[in-house]
Amino acid sequence: MSSRNLVILTGAGISAESGVPTFRASDGLWCGHRVEAVATPEGYAADPALVQDFYNQRRRQLGQVEPNAAHVALARLAARWEGDVLLVTQNVDDLHDRAHRDTPPAPGFDLIHMHGELLKARCTRSGVVSDWFGDMAPDQASPHHPHGVMRPHIVWFGETPLEMDRIERALWRCDLFVSIGTSGAVYPAAGFVQIAKAAGARTVEINLEPTAGRHLFDEGAYGPATRTVPAFFDALKP
Repeated sequence: MSSRNLVILTGAGISAESGVPTFRASDGLWCGHRVEAVATPEGYAADPALVQDFYNQRRRQLGQVEPNAAHVALARLAARWEGDVLLVTQNVDDLHDRAHRDTPPAPGFDLIHMHGELLKARCTRSGVVSDWFGDMAPDQASPHHPHGVMRPHIVWFGETPLEMDRIERALWRCDLFVSIGTSGAVYPAAGFVQIAKAAGARTVEINLEPTAGRHLFDEGAYGPATRTVPAFFDALKP
């Protein structure tokens, strides 16, 4: 089967080897906090100071990590691929962005951060999104609206992931769908493989170990992302 048009989904597992904490540990906490307290609109409304401090710390941590061999392998693919490549990441870090800045992609490449980005902020009144590299105060005034404040540009539980229409269109026309470093347990991303299969695409799971949804994929490659991702994509041909 030819693989001209690709959709690649990445999750926390691709950044873990760079030192970025995975979203939720076995104890149900994210970096020591209940997910409900720092990753929901209700948590933000109840304690904006806690939420802003949490994301300020995550933002600072980005300066201490670098793209790893898996990010770099995807950047190499995007630079040489002649078809369309849509890279959809559930991660809010900027490691894919940095890898692609160092290895500029071909014209058919696009990157979507479906859960938002740590290095962006959004006005609560106008919805305008801006680059944001420093800390945010709990009552950070918005430059976009006289009555707005700036919040992290993060899709919290209960909010709709970004660019879903574009992602679904790409899934329906892709020839190959690859899921990397994600548990496959959180929707809507967990349903991407089913759309791709319905479209007739080849489907591949690349993960540290098989997930509960392994049976939905045609193939699987298991082990550390820094080994499995370069091995798969460096050998991939249209």
